[in-house]
Amino acid sequence: MASSESRFTSQNKTTQQRLSTNTVGLVALSDFRKRRAEVLEQQEREVREAVVVGTPVDTPERSRTGTPDDVSDTSIPRKKKKKQKGKKAITTGASKLSFGDEEDIEDVGVGEDGPNVHGQVGDRKSKFKANSSVSVVPRSVTKAALRREATEREALRREFLARQEAVKVTEIAIPFVFYDGTDIPGGTVRVKKGDFVWVFLDKSRKVGADLGVGEKANARREWVRVGVDDLMMVRGNIIIPHHYDFLFFIMNKAVGPTGKLLFDYLAEVPTPAPSKRSEGEQTENPYPIVKSTRTQPDVGDLEGASDDPAFTKVVDRRWYERNKHIYPASVWQEFDPEKDYQKEVRRDLGGNTFFYS
Repeated sequence: MASSESRFTSQNKTTQQRLSTNTVGLVALSDFRKRRAEVLEQQEREVREAVVVGTPVDTPERSRTGTPDDVSDTSIPRKKKKKQKGKKAITTGASKLSFGDEEDIEDVGVGEDGPNVHGQVGDRKSKFKANSSVSVVPRSVTKAALRREATEREALRREFLARQEAVKVTEIAIPFVFYDGTDIPGGTVRVKKGDFVWVFLDKSRKVGADLGVGEKANARREWVRVGVDDLMMVRGNIIIPHHYDFLFFIMNKAVGPTGKLLFDYLAEVPTPAPSKRSEGEQTENPYPIVKSTRTQPDVGDLEGASDDPAFTKVVDRRWYERNKHIYPASVWQEFDPEKDYQKEVRRDLGGNTFFYS
């Protein structure tokens, strides 16, 4: 009976059986790989010997070997692998992820003899559609569009610069007083919006020399010795530095501690009044000769001529250094463009809060 059983039992062990027999007690993965390579080599050697002799022997099947190795096998042909991958991509069907379809399409198209499913995939409708709810449709960026936008930006830039230059040359009037503890009437100075503060101080110095403002008998001679650096311009309670121009305060609408604009002037070019001429003059002389002499408008007609003169003070810096601990010089502070004077809590030198503005 035992001999009959041995007749129908395969004399050759499979690769799985040999691996299970030869890898008992192994711990390291490298040992397992080495032992598996030896088993496969022995199995292939036996197959070659059996082919020479003519005895049918079970061929080794690597698919039966359970191995955690991810290294690609060199014995399996590349075409067979690609065919298997193509079949797997077909059987699994469409992926649920948007980026999975592209990978499946690439895998299916790799095989040389694999089934061609490009036609089926190409018939699929795109999942991404244009959003019709967007009101602003982006324009196509072409060279012509870029040149047109660059031309428009250049035209706007030139227009802005032209308007800014026109604003700079616009004249304004600044009434002021000389201050040395009391208000001494000074008059009104004509300046341009693009002028610096030191230009105003220089003109006010000339006004003080002409009026002879001062306690001494030779006050005019004293004013000749006074320079621009010896004078200060105080608007409200803010000391205006010399290097700022009036256009900076006008364009930025700088506000002082009292909530009033430091320089309340228009930031645009005033529209000139239309000249009134009779129709007879226009018909008789359509090309009149323009005279080179220019008549400046009266100071009283300029913007800001009706402002309070006490709001602008011209102070001698030496007097300020001697009396800056006495009110009102004790609350004066130099202009800081980064500071918000509206949220500032006003205090005196002792740290006491002012309850009045």
